[in-house]
Amino acid sequence: MIKIGQYNTLEVVKIVDFGVFLDGGEDFGNILLPKSSVPEGTSLGDNLEVFVYFDSEDDIIATTKKPLAQVGDFALLKIVGISGVGAFVDWGLDKDLLVPFSEQRRRLEVGQNILVRIYTDKASGRIVGSTKLNRFLDKTPAPYQVGDEVKVLIAETTELGYKAVIEDLHWGLFFKTEAFGKLFVGKKLKAYIKEIRPDGKINLSLQKAGKAKVDDLADKILTALERQGGFLPLSDKSAPDDIFKAFRTSKATFKKTIGSLYKKGLIIIENDGIRLNDN
Repeated sequence: MIKIGQYNTLEVVKIVDFGVFLDGGEDFGNILLPKSSVPEGTSLGDNLEVFVYFDSEDDIIATTKKPLAQVGDFALLKIVGISGVGAFVDWGLDKDLLVPFSEQRRRLEVGQNILVRIYTDKASGRIVGSTKLNRFLDKTPAPYQVGDEVKVLIAETTELGYKAVIEDLHWGLFFKTEAFGKLFVGKKLKAYIKEIRPDGKINLSLQKAGKAKVDDLADKILTALERQGGFLPLSDKSAPDDIFKAFRTSKATFKKTIGSLYKKGLIIIENDGIRLNDN
């Protein structure tokens, strides 16, 4: 079954001057892959991975270009035009993606970067985007446990901190106290489930909890020291951003961890960094 707005592996069934036709099955027939997208040396019977979508004439077409996102994804995309039906965003293909007025939370302007969910509109069958993210999240019970590692996408800022999309399925929140490092809308990163509240809302953390957090960081620091010849230019006096860039942790956790390593006699803390203790 062909998945419109997603990647498909399709067989070449016909070669013509302007491209090749791919087998789209009974529902879609032959699908054109224009000559500009046909890999060199393509032959009849080859299987090609292509992205299938609608062209400017609303005909189904294939491309080997890699879009910035596909149906089912959340993505930060730039608005490149406004028309009488909505805003158009660049998603990396020849035809821009429409975000209809009915799918906009607020008025949009050309040049803005907006977070959208790409989906197939059931009424028209067209691929469109929406900034009304609540429509697509928290529709199923959260299967997570406290401490689970998850993939998240920063979606918006609030007075409490940063709202994030968890695994493309649920809302989560980083409180300001957990939001160290450089967080911004559109950033993808890994996080940990810190708390699942009685009302079902999920709190997130950038670090593992408790002793596991310190033990994990200690292993990373010792490994980094070994790879860097026994010395790292980071200490308890380093800037929080420098520490986060190196280990994705807060300065407080870093200080606690190197303090523990020092007490165990594994490292020496110097003014300009830390060093493996060879004694």
